[in-house]
Amino acid sequence: MSSPKLPGAPFLAYRDQELHLDQINLNQLAHEHGTPLYVYSRPAMLAALAPYQRALTGRAHLICYAIKANSNLAVLQTFAQAGCGFDIVSAGELARVLAAGGEATKVVFSGVGKTRAEMKTAIEAGVKCFNVESTAELEVLSQVAQSLGQVARVSLRVNPDVDAGTHPYISTGLKGNKFGIAHEVAVATYQRAAQLPGIEVVGIDCHIGSQITDTGPYLDALDRVLDLVEAIESHGIRIHHLDLGGGLGITYTDEVPPAADELIALLISRIDARGHGHRELMFEPGRSLVGNAGVLLTEVMYLKPGEQKNFCVVDAAMNDLMRPALYEAYMGIVNTRLSGDSPEVWDVVGPVCESGDWLGRDRSLAVHSGDVLAVLSAGAYGMTMASNYNTRGRAAEIMVDGDQTWVIRQRESVQELFAKERLIQTNV
Repeated sequence: MSSPKLPGAPFLAYRDQELHLDQINLNQLAHEHGTPLYVYSRPAMLAALAPYQRALTGRAHLICYAIKANSNLAVLQTFAQAGCGFDIVSAGELARVLAAGGEATKVVFSGVGKTRAEMKTAIEAGVKCFNVESTAELEVLSQVAQSLGQVARVSLRVNPDVDAGTHPYISTGLKGNKFGIAHEVAVATYQRAAQLPGIEVVGIDCHIGSQITDTGPYLDALDRVLDLVEAIESHGIRIHHLDLGGGLGITYTDEVPPAADELIALLISRIDARGHGHRELMFEPGRSLVGNAGVLLTEVMYLKPGEQKNFCVVDAAMNDLMRPALYEAYMGIVNTRLSGDSPEVWDVVGPVCESGDWLGRDRSLAVHSGDVLAVLSAGAYGMTMASNYNTRGRAAEIMVDGDQTWVIRQRESVQELFAKERLIQTNV
């Protein structure tokens, strides 16, 4: 039987009819550690990082991994050891970076709703930069920095009103999105920032969305950002770095996103042509570094044929992997063991009591009860969006490298889920 084309190859491949990630047999791994089970390839992550690093060689730059994509400490450790900085959106993520051996001086703090407590924590830690998303946030950050007798380094996240051509929930660069400062008022906001005590303007930031598969939106946004830089500097405000965000897509099914080095080469060419090659460049990739480096393993519990639909009921659910239910996202699903059996069309669904609890619809699978399926391209926005809905413990996580495996998160027990809850004392 021929092997299907797999996103994540060559690190994900069938050998002797059984699916392997690096040199690890995934069917055996599932039986050893139980399911649902997230498994990530460390070499695949580093291979995805390499074109970013290669394209930026010889330039002042910082690649800040967007940890919301996958925030496991071992994943952060991998990128910290590779020299990366980090893009965070909460004080909790900052704590993870530091626990994993990352450096605060390589951290950019993004997000529309930073609290005063988070600002204080980040300033005291010495983060590289705050990506400020509103005038109101700028004023509060000034107050917090002043109260500490320190200076907060800032770039303003500008909204270029560029359509990234992606799902509405992960589009961030349009006027109707909650993110960033409107292009029309950006210069005035920079002038205000330059006047505020406790604030040092160091850069400009732009991030237009996620799962982008075309270079056009990046180039359009870049031109608008460079127009702003020139306007801002005409007022005597110096811009040290250009933070061009992240959002580069991956292959889930038939998408063909540009290679990271090809995209960056186009951006650098435009930057140099417009006379901005002296500035430090920053990028915030997330999904493109980890998405195709991971799979979610799940066991088939029951097959439920029907008149209109055939249901393949598995032990992973929407609480383990939210993307299909939230975005109607397509993620490949394959059996970890190939067979000569004829495939049938199944909806792959979980045990949660919601009709939205599905992992894949209308999938052609040769499958039996007890088989282990692999949901592909699950390294990004899988475990980080997992919940305990239906009082279900979150999955365990495994990192693999060649023939080595590490448990990088233990499976949650039911008792752990309500350990911090308390019964009340009543007279009944």
